[in-house]
Amino acid sequence: MLYLILSLIVLGVVAALMGWHSGKHGETAPVVLTDSCATCNGENDKCEQECKMEAALKPVEYFDDEELDAFAGRPADGYTETETDQFAYVMETMQDADLRPWMRSLGLRGIELPEALRDELIFRLGDA
Repeated sequence: MLYLILSLIVLGVVAALMGWHSGKHGETAPVVLTDSCATCNGENDKCEQECKMEAALKPVEYFDDEELDAFAGRPADGYTETETDQFAYVMETMQDADLRPWMRSLGLRGIELPEALRDELIFRLGDA
């Protein structure tokens, strides 16, 4: 929790410095408004950052995957085949539109996706 708070403070300071720096040179940064984080597709870094900050302030959303909390703090390459199968089952029963929010949920909970499933996730995100 301390890391999350410190990260948000550092992000705020960096954003303030960037705003001050751009205002100092008479430039104005373009304002990009997004209706929701569901429209972020990975091409707009600002949209992704705003969604990550928004997600960090909201309560963690679960996707009927509470059993995965047991893996918090484990490295992506530290899972057994049986443990990887647990992640695979959750991911395979999920709709493509829920994959990005699920990944945010795992990140907020300190859970890394097993390396063996990353290619499948990327493939499914490309189709979404």
